Amino acid sequence: GCSNTGVDIAGESEGRVKREADHMSEGEEATVSTEAKRGRSLTPFYQNLVAQVGGLIGDVTDWVANCANVSSLVYHELAKEKGDGVVNWCGFYLRRPDKPATLLLGPFQGKPACLHIPIGKGVCGTAAQTATTHVVPNVHQFPGHIACDAASNSEIVVPIIAQSGQTHVIGVFDLDSTSLDCFNDDDKAGLEQVVAELVKRTQFAFP
Repeated sequence: GCSNTGVDIAGESEGRVKREADHMSEGEEATVSTEAKRGRSLTPFYQNLVAQVGGLIGDVTDWVANCANVSSLVYHELAKEKGDGVVNWCGFYLRRPDKPATLLLGPFQGKPACLHIPIGKGVCGTAAQTATTHVVPNVHQFPGHIACDAASNSEIVVPIIAQSGQTHVIGVFDLDSTSLDCFNDDDKAGLEQVVAELVKRTQFAFP
């Protein structure tokens, strides 16, 4: 039946991701190493996570499928790394052609969230407006913070920038934590590389 098929697919996918993560080609390793050297070096955890993202996406280019799987993968891997429940929300806000000045909720893991965020408002909107990653140790001290989950105390938001030769923000990858000061420079470097891997493999049909 349908449920059995889903279990089989999940098992095959998990096996494929692990195999690809454990046996990256030299070219893939070189790519990760070269890109990491542009900024902070990636920790082993994030090196492995970026490899898992590539293996999980494979040759799929659909943005819904890829964002859904990446949000799930990152959410569950960070639960193992930082502790179950420490990261309480992980997902995407994306621009749409009909409303380019607004971020609309995309695939995510966690409790129901705000449906739309104006560009320039809150941590997500500010990261989108400035095209820079924002690491916020205490969201309650961030001017204009938009509280979608009252349990959130710290946050990191990574802009999703199109590969068009220009700085063109498609949306943001947003992670919240119940802990204060949960995210650091290692998370920033690692999650930026996760997003870069996603963008490289995905067709986003947004402005």
